[in-house]
Amino acid sequence: MEKFLVVFGFLLCSASISSGEKARFDGYKVLTVSVENEDQLKFLRELERKSLDYDFWTSVNKVGQSVDVMVPPHKFADFEEITRDWNFKVSTKISDVQALIDNEQPKITPRNEDFGWERYHTLDEIYGWLDYLLVQHSNVLSSIEAGLSFEGELIRGVLLSHKAGNPGVFIESNTHAREWITSATATYVLNELLTSTNPDIQRIAENYDWYIFPNVNPDGFRFSHTHNRLWRKTRSRHGIICRGVDMNRNWGHQWQDGSNPGASNDVCSITYAGPAAFSEPENRNLADFVLEHVDHIKVYLSYHSYSHLLLFPWSYTNNPSMHDADLRQIGQVTAAKLKESYQTEYTVQTFYDLYISTGTSIDWSYGDAGIIVSYTYEFRDNGTYGFVLPASEIIPNSIEVLESMVALLDESERLGYTAL
Repeated sequence: MEKFLVVFGFLLCSASISSGEKARFDGYKVLTVSVENEDQLKFLRELERKSLDYDFWTSVNKVGQSVDVMVPPHKFADFEEITRDWNFKVSTKISDVQALIDNEQPKITPRNEDFGWERYHTLDEIYGWLDYLLVQHSNVLSSIEAGLSFEGELIRGVLLSHKAGNPGVFIESNTHAREWITSATATYVLNELLTSTNPDIQRIAENYDWYIFPNVNPDGFRFSHTHNRLWRKTRSRHGIICRGVDMNRNWGHQWQDGSNPGASNDVCSITYAGPAAFSEPENRNLADFVLEHVDHIKVYLSYHSYSHLLLFPWSYTNNPSMHDADLRQIGQVTAAKLKESYQTEYTVQTFYDLYISTGTSIDWSYGDAGIIVSYTYEFRDNGTYGFVLPASEIIPNSIEVLESMVALLDESERLGYTAL
């Protein structure tokens, strides 16, 4: 009976979406659950992998960590029973998710009608802005594409290049559709690389080639604007009812089918790994693009949110990579720079130290493509707003990230990782 109700619930959700009704999250809470022993850890891992009722905004990897879980109103009593039975310590982080969504964008549309960073933009607005830049900066900017998405949308980016012989930096953004701050930051970074008068920004703009893809999950991102603000996955169909694959579990390095920790084999899960590695055209096409330019690309950056983290390989094992010490060193220099403007504290660690993940982009870029300097940024904040970061945070987040990238590149060069 419970399984029928879950399926029936998804059928109702699908019907409302097909009718054009936008999902709402009135009364949904985000609760922080502390993990104090191994039994609690194992239980939460299983709950995350198998439950369709709770949206784990963060995951947990070891005792002593905590996890943020979004709970719908109709499951409050059940979740309270779970926490009581397992003796979890719980606190409320967000009392009404819909209230955050309602206040995410500015109440008054900025007077300046040009593309800017006072609000979040749609996919069409971002692509339109790229078209504008390609005309205005045709001497240094060219259009690049990484094939088509599942729904036939172009995965568009730009290449910024001032001269031949530069090492390349690849930026992958908005892999997870609901992480709007990532594409906002990627576009800000691009604009500054084109227009800044800061000598350090000009230096990295002119001495590196920049492959910037503001949105590598266009189907999911569009859906997050039109139907469900908290949609995470792609929009492919591998099951009867549920749609989408977690792109950051679908890359070919150490991909697994979800039968072990690191991803899910449930098509309805937000961490569904897909039926096979590179099952998603978005992943396959991005990988092909990187491999085509792999002799040129020396730095791979994956933009995500949230948690104030700078992560490096590996994601699937706690065994250190061959370059662990240097990647940790580069990360620490980068984090120190991140702190300068707004005192934002980033933690530098392997992805695995955050939680076990398989089929991630930085494991693939490091392990298969051979790009040593591979990092995942987890942007603002620490959970006060989570994925629904107010638009007022776009510019400060972007400033500190851009400044940190100067440090990241300088230290990578000092250690000899950016030479062609």
